[in-house]
Amino acid sequence: MRKEELLLIVGGSSISGTVLNAVIRAVNAALEVGRSLGTAIRRIKTRQVCPVK
Repeated sequence: MRKEELLLIVGGSSISGTVLNAVIRAVNAALEVGRSLGTAIRRIKTRQVCPVK
């Protein structure tokens, strides 16, 4: 192919499965951190924390 033909090629702008999987894992990790933090705050507030020995 000539240089002019190569410059006319369009493509590669779709979201790949790898990128989508990484985004989903990041969202799941953020939700898990939020859930853990919320549980810790609730347990401290209600004084249902296991004693440290």
